[in-house]
Amino acid sequence: MRDLKHIIEFEELLQEANNDLVRQAKAEGLRALGYTCYYMPEVLLDLPGCFSVRLRAPRSTSPDMATYYMSNRTCMYGRCLLERALEGGFNFLDAEMATETCTVTCRFQEHLQMMDIIQNPDFFCEFTDVPFKKTPNSLEHFKKQLIGHVLKPLEEHFGIDISDDAMRKAIEQHNEVCRLINEIGAYRKRENPVITGWEFQLIQLVSLTCPKYLIIDKLRDIAEDLKTREPDEKPRWRCRVVLAGSENDDPDFTKLIEDCGALVVADRHCYGSLPGREEIVIRDGETPLDAITRHYLETSECPRFMEQHIMRERKRKLADTVKEYKADGLIIAQMKFCEYWSYERTIDTIILPRDYGIPVCSIEKEYVNNAVGQLRTRFQAFIESIEIKKIAQQRDPEAGGEA
Repeated sequence: MRDLKHIIEFEELLQEANNDLVRQAKAEGLRALGYTCYYMPEVLLDLPGCFSVRLRAPRSTSPDMATYYMSNRTCMYGRCLLERALEGGFNFLDAEMATETCTVTCRFQEHLQMMDIIQNPDFFCEFTDVPFKKTPNSLEHFKKQLIGHVLKPLEEHFGIDISDDAMRKAIEQHNEVCRLINEIGAYRKRENPVITGWEFQLIQLVSLTCPKYLIIDKLRDIAEDLKTREPDEKPRWRCRVVLAGSENDDPDFTKLIEDCGALVVADRHCYGSLPGREEIVIRDGETPLDAITRHYLETSECPRFMEQHIMRERKRKLADTVKEYKADGLIIAQMKFCEYWSYERTIDTIILPRDYGIPVCSIEKEYVNNAVGQLRTRFQAFIESIEIKKIAQQRDPEAGGEA
């Protein structure tokens, strides 16, 4: 396939957090607001006068300084973020809008709050408590948290307009980005897709880490370009897979999977679009903030929600995603020492093959991927097992299993 418009530019933008578009927005007087988790509604950080930046630590090596503060028995994602902050890579941030979600990112953000790491005199850090359930009481609690730890601090520190009109404007921009991402992602459902998983992840990551008003036109260009892009006459993919799991902001990891012969057709992980790019709908009788609060609790598929019926619903939705995108199997990758996703990965590895007949490849990895050879061997073996399963299904339609 010919190169997709803007894809090289997007790859370059993702080489650092303080990229060209972030610097442009800062030069125009906008406030850069960092966050690490889907539970922090990015739409509130994109109110007029500010923009959201979901934090990453691209091109990380060994987080030695951060390990001193956080120990080597914690998730490397959080340590690499702290290492990047200690190196000065997040000094462009005007605030970190933290969430009480996973333990390690919470510790990372506590260090930002308690230590003089971010060299920006305006910098502050606020923590939002996130419910563990999706009840009416949870919604009310979450709404109060967003008012007290997001909206009011932005208004007090930076004079940000937090009116209903401002929120509606932010929702409109958010929904436009979602529509474009979903339009682009829909091409992955085709029998012979005209976009790779690696390309889509670049696009999705840029939408999380760059000011949205500076990328919307580029997303429109890509959506238009895909209408006339021709797929390779003979696909080089041996199978199609859904990639699920915890934090995954490394396009090279997706590229490794695809280089082994498995096309990644859906992204059900913490930096993915499923969930993440659903439009926010304001229902009758709701304020914009009501809609935002409800939307983020309802759409979240995070394993923090541990009730049995919620857990089983997650498995069903994941199986439905495999079916919708015509995938042959599932790769679930969990960051080492990630408490929530270690349970989720174990359960997925049991339930998806047993109850839905979906082959599963279960991976534990580090944020800094130093085990390329081992992973390549695992992926190649998984792809071969899927091919064997297809042959077996010709004889026995009930054949399924785990890799």
